Amino acid sequence: MNINDLNVETLKRLRDAFLSGNAGDSDYWRSIEDLESYDQTFAQRIAWKWRHVFSDLRKQNWLPPETPCLDWGCGTGIATREFLREFGVQSRFPIRLYDRSASAMNFAEQKLRDDAPNAIIQQLSESDLHRLESIGVLLLSHILTELESLENIIELASRATAVVWVDAGTYECSRKLIAVREHLRDQFHVVAPCVHNAPCGMLDDSNKAHWCHHFAESPAEVFTERAWSKFGSVMGIDLRQLPLSYLVLDRRPNVAFTENATRVIGRARVYKAHAELLCCNCTGVSEKRLTKRALPEAFRQLKKGAFETLQNFATKDGEITDVL
Repeated sequence: MNINDLNVETLKRLRDAFLSGNAGDSDYWRSIEDLESYDQTFAQRIAWKWRHVFSDLRKQNWLPPETPCLDWGCGTGIATREFLREFGVQSRFPIRLYDRSASAMNFAEQKLRDDAPNAIIQQLSESDLHRLESIGVLLLSHILTELESLENIIELASRATAVVWVDAGTYECSRKLIAVREHLRDQFHVVAPCVHNAPCGMLDDSNKAHWCHHFAESPAEVFTERAWSKFGSVMGIDLRQLPLSYLVLDRRPNVAFTENATRVIGRARVYKAHAELLCCNCTGVSEKRLTKRALPEAFRQLKKGAFETLQNFATKDGEITDVL
């Protein structure tokens, strides 16, 4: 990435629109330079979030169904590019792109053709979407701040075989994803981040202050390349932080979790001799304590930031007694 090739004013305008929640009011792509500048910067940060989610899914032995793929609200197509990077091209099935911006769809298609020249790529109109009886894999990426309501996207998702949705890690986005989950969990198996199909434990009154979010890792070049340092400084972004919320649904039965399966949410609070973790399992969402004395290796991993979010914990009276 060459910061000198980027239109900084464009990036500031786009960022202001996303943060204000007004990005959905109109087509914010004004030129091919807008798309290029975005694709080299903000879209790369989104790509790293997708890699985090796909890494989690691989650890759960999840693979996408062999069906067409629809990238709804595709933007520059980064979600589909990461999907193909992770799982390859199923050449007999089309990759479908939809965005209100024709410029964005054209840009996304060209990027995909560069990466996968043999892929079947289709651009869809609004009327095309309505005619699709079965969607296959539905990819959704950072669209929640642009939706006026969830109704249409829930209807769209209800026609999919699998849904992989990655969005911002804010309280508001997380809570909206939970609402989507609750609407659809009777139609789908919940694959991730949840370890159960029961009602979301975040909806309990005791958890109103919490939200389901996680953190992806930034690659090494963010800390070593001057262009990224300058980008972070100009945009006022802490490049170390990549918070996300996500939801993966599948009509196919997924591997059943054990009763001890636990998803660690957000960042653990690590102290001198213990850590406090917000944990989600089949019994709900609650704080658990992990002590250095009882589990020194797990405590060391927590301090290093190398602790996986998906765990199998044995607990007693709010304390994690074993990592299974």
